[in-house]
Amino acid sequence: MPRVKKMKVVFTFPSTVQALKMEQCCKRDGLDGRLIPVPKQISAGCGMAWAAVPDSKAALEIMISQEGIEVEGTYELLL
Repeated sequence: MPRVKKMKVVFTFPSTVQALKMEQCCKRDGLDGRLIPVPKQISAGCGMAWAAVPDSKAALEIMISQEGIEVEGTYELLL
């Protein structure tokens, strides 16, 4: 049975350090999401991206701003 695709918000990063910082901060703060390989539909410098449900986008953007995490791009995709 094929996996059902769901809408996700995806953040890409210029470096692996920034992707890992995102993971660390989200785990610490209990925010939704996980590290994934960058989807084929987009490209990013480090090859890693953070995917989460779209409802968590605002909270993630606030945390990114507060923590000074460098984001290369933000996308909404079916994954």
